[in-house]
Amino acid sequence: MDIPSDLKYTKEHEWVSLDGDIATIGITDYAQGELGDIVFVELPAVGESISQMDSFGTIEAVKAVSDLYAPISGEVTEVNEALEDDPLVINRDPYGDGWMVKVRVSDAGQVEQLLDDTGYREILD
Repeated sequence: MDIPSDLKYTKEHEWVSLDGDIATIGITDYAQGELGDIVFVELPAVGESISQMDSFGTIEAVKAVSDLYAPISGEVTEVNEALEDDPLVINRDPYGDGWMVKVRVSDAGQVEQLLDDTGYREILD
């Protein structure tokens, strides 16, 4: 299982990568593996605000439907529209092409509340 050391994680299995005040958000390799083949993703529209640890969408797989939880608060600046046509890209590349949304961060201090790769590994054990 892949857990990149340069990302931050939630206990609900989302990851976030920061580049200045823009956060890229997706689900972890563990999460996509547990869900199985992903068939649909419902994401917020550009311009919507999301709040840390509130649901910002849903992900539907063969096995289950799950809420997606925001690791950080902010305004959605971009949505990965490629997931509409091919949601399985999340299974193939959860940390790359399978990203879900980009958000302009409203409170960078929230990152400190997230898990690093070591902390995330510990909750999986």
